[in-house]
Amino acid sequence: MDVTQTPTLAPSPATLPANTEQTDSSVINSDFQTFLNMLTTQMQNQDPLNPVDSTDFSTQLATFSGVEQQVRTNDLLTALQQGLGQSNVGQMADWIGMDARAEMPMAFQGEPLTLFAPAQTLADRMELIVTDAAGTELQRVAIPQGDTPFEWAGVTTDGSPLPQAVYGFEVEYFAEDVSLGTQSAQGYAQINEAQILNGEVWLSMQGGVQVRSDLVQAMRGGV
Repeated sequence: MDVTQTPTLAPSPATLPANTEQTDSSVINSDFQTFLNMLTTQMQNQDPLNPVDSTDFSTQLATFSGVEQQVRTNDLLTALQQGLGQSNVGQMADWIGMDARAEMPMAFQGEPLTLFAPAQTLADRMELIVTDAAGTELQRVAIPQGDTPFEWAGVTTDGSPLPQAVYGFEVEYFAEDVSLGTQSAQGYAQINEAQILNGEVWLSMQGGVQVRSDLVQAMRGGV
């Protein structure tokens, strides 16, 4: 049985040209000089009997100055965002090779997987539900109550090993045989890659599983 996990990647953000700031500055300087020339021409050719109010000149100058300041502010914000992005990339590099714990599908590679299930105080019984990549239930296993870690051996009821693939894990809670609902189990997986997609940090785990960094509950050194 082959079970695969196909990650969905969003397109990378577009990269701004390296000379954007220089181009904007040149445009601003050129437009400002053009504005001064037009203002001087307007003053020289105005009707002496009906001169333009000096307040109008001040308003025009203030308006252009405000536009110039806004463009410069946008340039500073762009530079700040680029700096923060470079800082995040540098930090992300330290995550590669570490193990992250999150609610996510897990790649079974023939060795038992250590899983975590949140405790449910009203439950008197807990079962682990194992699914394939399509969400089809493959197995149910009774697990200890509480929030202590437990192992999933990855074998059938007769002890035969299950195929190496990506599996989903959920825990169903019962009280006097009445279901109280399910919740995804957590597990550790090694981080193979970290990247920024549409402003979010996504981690690529073993088996091609992808998870957002804000869903990670714990991290530890790779084992």
